[in-house]
Amino acid sequence: MPLQRISIVSGREPAYRQAIADGVHRALVETCAVPEDDRFQLITEHPAGSLICTPSYLGIAHGSAPVLVQITLNRGRTRAQKKALYARVSDLLLESAARVPRADVIMNLVEVEKEDWSFGNGIAQYAGEDT
Repeated sequence: MPLQRISIVSGREPAYRQAIADGVHRALVETCAVPEDDRFQLITEHPAGSLICTPSYLGIAHGSAPVLVQITLNRGRTRAQKKALYARVSDLLLESAARVPRADVIMNLVEVEKEDWSFGNGIAQYAGEDT
């Protein structure tokens, strides 16, 4: 269950938000073998001036409307899968109705253990038996 937190500048159309949400999820399905129906996303909009991104970092010039994506997922993806995910998200968001420049897609992965999730009913479904 990747939990996808997506932060954008407020004032965008619903189609923009949907295109970003769809692109991030599709990239996870394609590059990290996430099931299609394993979709949990939070999109947070931030007013002008409250989503702060340095104008340039590591030689990459950022615009005024970055898209920040933080994905919490189970530990175990390879470096190649992570690189493929970053590239695929950037490609899909550029090609989508949102047209987000690749330089403005900033991502972070947070890896956790399977027992760190509950999918409801107060149960840690993947925690296994206590010993």
